[in-house]
Amino acid sequence: MPRPRVYDLDTVLDAVESLVAAGGPAAVTVRAVASAAGVSNGALYHHFSSRPDLMARAWLRAATRFLAVQREAVSAASGAEAGVAAVVAAAQAPATFAEQHPGSARLVLTVRREEILGPQLSEQLGVELKGLDNHLVQVMVALAERLWGRRDAAAVDTITTCIVELPTAILLSRDRLHDPTARAQLGAAVRAVLETGPPPRKERHR
Repeated sequence: MPRPRVYDLDTVLDAVESLVAAGGPAAVTVRAVASAAGVSNGALYHHFSSRPDLMARAWLRAATRFLAVQREAVSAASGAEAGVAAVVAAAQAPATFAEQHPGSARLVLTVRREEILGPQLSEQLGVELKGLDNHLVQVMVALAERLWGRRDAAAVDTITTCIVELPTAILLSRDRLHDPTARAQLGAAVRAVLETGPPPRKERHR
């Protein structure tokens, strides 16, 4: 007997995103996803050992897409103040992401990673999800080095304020991803933080 197959993984993950957008995370069941994607329950269970694995794979795809959008925005920054422009672009990446991948953006905003990291999640997916942190840290370290020639904790923390905390406060927590005024306010806030910069390096005592 041939083993069940999922012919188009993206179709399945698109179905997860659509269900989350329509009814929240609770709407995502194996039966609902199978019906929306046009595959059998058996096909899904063959490729995903549990519902958490299915949710995690969809979340991982969405987060990977976001990081790609952010890296592209940073790479495209140019001009006399390219370093500042790169940080502003990184901060505004959630808005660009929502325009390019609305379903993926909604999933990441609706479902926190902590909600799907648990004992039912396969070890491989857990490792992949945690690996996303390393990619984001690499972006922040690269930006700190680009601006100040520093990669210490204080410099990276300043970048964290700009590309994580400020976008969360101004765009995400108030659902203003598509508000041009909010994006302008975010840009101004990021530039103000960068103008102040990180605290001086701490002298090492011999």
